[in-house]
Amino acid sequence: MTVAAITPEYIGERRDRVENFHGNQIVYVGWDRHLMFCSPVAFALPPETLFSTLVDDVISGAFSQHPDFAEIDWGKVQWHLNDQPFAPERDKSLIEQGVDHKSIIRMATPGLNGIEGSGS
Repeated sequence: MTVAAITPEYIGERRDRVENFHGNQIVYVGWDRHLMFCSPVAFALPPETLFSTLVDDVISGAFSQHPDFAEIDWGKVQWHLNDQPFAPERDKSLIEQGVDHKSIIRMATPGLNGIEGSGS
């Protein structure tokens, strides 16, 4: 997201540059139609993280408290990377698949629409 300064002479240092994350990159993950998580969750992950690790460890750790989580059919999840359809490969790293610093990964789970279909 681009931010404009109120005054043209404002000069500030961007502190969210990838160089400031000690070899990690920030990756945001959101779960569509599950507003118990009101926005994508940010994770600092090594670029070499396998997509399988993202799903099995990171996403599971963050979202498993939702009642729908146990019902996810991972073969039917619809993925988006930075608002574009995405067909991730479990055995490839994030960076190999175009997931870089401040990328947003969203998952939609057909048939699961939040607690009792409420979107939350």
